[in-house]
Amino acid sequence: MRPLGHRDFRVLFAAVVLSVFAAGMWAVVMVYAVIDAGGGPLQLSIVATANAVGLLACAIPGGIAADRVSRRLIVRAVAVLDAVAVASIVIAGALGALTIPHVAVVAFLLGAGSGFFFPAYSAILPRILPPEHLLAANGLEGAIRPALQQAAGPAAAGFLLAALVPAFATVFVCAAYTLAFVLLLFLRREPGPGADDAPLSRGVLHDLREAVAFTVRTPWLLWTLLFATGWVLVSLGPEQVLLPFLVRERVGEDPRLFGFLLAALGAGGVVGSLVVSSMRMPRRYLTAMIVVWAVGTTPFAVIGFTDSYWLLLVCCFTLGCAFSYGNVIWGTLLQRRVPRHMLGRVSSLDFFVSLALMPVSMALSGPLAEVLPLSTIFLAAGTLPLAFGLIALLAARMPRDEITHPLEAA
Repeated sequence: MRPLGHRDFRVLFAAVVLSVFAAGMWAVVMVYAVIDAGGGPLQLSIVATANAVGLLACAIPGGIAADRVSRRLIVRAVAVLDAVAVASIVIAGALGALTIPHVAVVAFLLGAGSGFFFPAYSAILPRILPPEHLLAANGLEGAIRPALQQAAGPAAAGFLLAALVPAFATVFVCAAYTLAFVLLLFLRREPGPGADDAPLSRGVLHDLREAVAFTVRTPWLLWTLLFATGWVLVSLGPEQVLLPFLVRERVGEDPRLFGFLLAALGAGGVVGSLVVSSMRMPRRYLTAMIVVWAVGTTPFAVIGFTDSYWLLLVCCFTLGCAFSYGNVIWGTLLQRRVPRHMLGRVSSLDFFVSLALMPVSMALSGPLAEVLPLSTIFLAAGTLPLAFGLIALLAARMPRDEITHPLEAA
């Protein structure tokens, strides 16, 4: 809780809490807004794709902007965009003029806003917090995200939709985004001479080439991104696409059974974030991060062979815990070891590259399930990251690197 002792972090963190809570509500309200506009599964898929496209399309530009423009200005602008976009849903719904293209455009804008917001958020933290508080700050953010976006936000939206039509339920999403903007008005100028000024450079393309070159010639950074890309390819599709069908096949068709598994993932994420942020940075921080990520994925192999629901819950909790544990170390590592003037760009490259194969993983999971048993697919999802992790550790010489660049003082 030490970072909350800093006024500007309290303001920024409160705004993030509201934005994440609003995003959790929107994920549910969006579904019923599509249905209310006469849409079905195909239309919902289009809207969800629009959100993902906006996110991925703006990740790189968002990182470049975070290193050239005031980070304070970016987070404020995104908060305004989010509030106005969702307000348009409220107005159109009240007038009975809500359409699927309108919802898709709003979903795209919200995704695009996230693409700009989080590189700026990552880049602003080392400017308003001392280095020894960054691990705890990332742990707090890592804890509230699953708690609010996967649990509290959707639950609140469910209660609202039970009492209100989607257009009026969306008022509360809009209010949360608006309040986040109001809070950000109290965020002070970043400390230090010229902290809000863009660094001198030869242009946007030069900035992008500089960040890519730094990533490629920095082994721990490059090989962690390659590991994450492989992890996403083999694991995310089975988790997002095939797990619901495995639960229906082996445990039961009650939707709550799958919902509780998602809740277990979220609870594990909260615990993993709080545990790692409550301790000092591990001395072997690179090794700890990769090993926890790789070993923490092995429960997928258990999921592929068990029909015990309690074991499924334990596996999902462990997956969420390991994922968030490694993520908190990774976010802190970027803020400690990436030059400050390119942190926004490197953070956006991390986001873009690591998720680049997410659509491929989703698209392959269904066809693979037609020709392979689910147990085989989940076994691969649980074991291949072990090989990826070992390759990354050896190729980047991470054990040597982390000793040469100690961070345990944090």
